[in-house]
Amino acid sequence: MIHLSWNDRETSKKVKCIHTNAAKYIVDRALTAGKEYDVKNETEEFYFIVDNTGKVGGYYKDYFQDA
Repeated sequence: MIHLSWNDRETSKKVKCIHTNAAKYIVDRALTAGKEYDVKNETEEFYFIVDNTGKVGGYYKDYFQDA
């Protein structure tokens, strides 16, 4: 149940959002292109970051580049 403590975990790295052009989902409400975000957890496909809503959300890695 690691997801219950993500807000309190240390940031593993920072990533920069490069676009919010999603084919399937609406992400421009939670992400801003050009802004840096704290990565709380990472899998092969997703970054789990603290987004613009202040909560941890999972997003595809293709929206980001390393900061």
